[in-house]
Amino acid sequence: MDIVGLSVSLAATSLVSLITGWWSINNLKKARYLLDTPTSKIRSAAQGYVELYGVLKEGEGLLRAPLSDEQCVWWSFAIDEQVQSGKDNKRWQQVEKGASAAHVCLSDGTGDCLIDPAGAQVIPMTKQVWYGSARHPLKEQMRKNFLQSMLRGVKRYRYTEQRLHVSEPLYAIGDFFTRGGGHDAFDVTASQGAIVREWKSDYPGLLRRFDRDRNGQLDEQEWQRVRDSAKAEALRLHRLRSAEPAQHYLRKPQEGQPFILSSYGEDDIAKRFYWQAILGAVLCIASALGAAYIINTQL
Repeated sequence: MDIVGLSVSLAATSLVSLITGWWSINNLKKARYLLDTPTSKIRSAAQGYVELYGVLKEGEGLLRAPLSDEQCVWWSFAIDEQVQSGKDNKRWQQVEKGASAAHVCLSDGTGDCLIDPAGAQVIPMTKQVWYGSARHPLKEQMRKNFLQSMLRGVKRYRYTEQRLHVSEPLYAIGDFFTRGGGHDAFDVTASQGAIVREWKSDYPGLLRRFDRDRNGQLDEQEWQRVRDSAKAEALRLHRLRSAEPAQHYLRKPQEGQPFILSSYGEDDIAKRFYWQAILGAVLCIASALGAAYIINTQL
């Protein structure tokens, strides 16, 4: 093997070893997070990283999955096109994908929690894969041209759709926070400053309210009245928000912890991550041994 071939082979095996090693460690960390985080009740959950378990409710309303037109509360899809790669080799190439962004509502009997699915690893119970000749299967159903997919030269598509439905169980782990009900953090100085800046954006209106001597300027006493009025307004708005019913939310954590939504229980998911960690470790070791073998045979 020449030096270029040796370098390419070593680079490839080293890269595979690094990627699979990282994948193994990442899956192991996910499994430990799941098993080490106790399950909380929505009503009494602490603000921060928590684990919840309950059932899905309708929440913000039912959605229609884009490929199957089935009712659900969350969906994701992918469309792959079969393309020719070489004379006799065909492969699937993804041409379109997407996922719903509407909040998902989880209920555990003590309360409801709205979950923002953005950034989540979703492991649903429902996953469908089917094939057709139109890029979008609903269009194909409307045409009802089933014979076309059997004709030679007609494009082939593979459709994959995953869904979460009402009344299905849901395991969720992520960043929990509550709005309203006196849970909102309140910084009176920051709120006061924001109100003053808002009033200053309409300076003529500010003068009409606080320029007592009508000289077109605000002196120190008049500015103090502006600040006092802004503070009173900030406190009033905070009291109104605190009187609103508490609403709980779950979102992607800021610290890089796993954000997972799953129709399966904690033990099943953790077991899946452990097996993936083992597979990654085996591939990492095999790649490292391959690199060592290449070096040994060339020296």
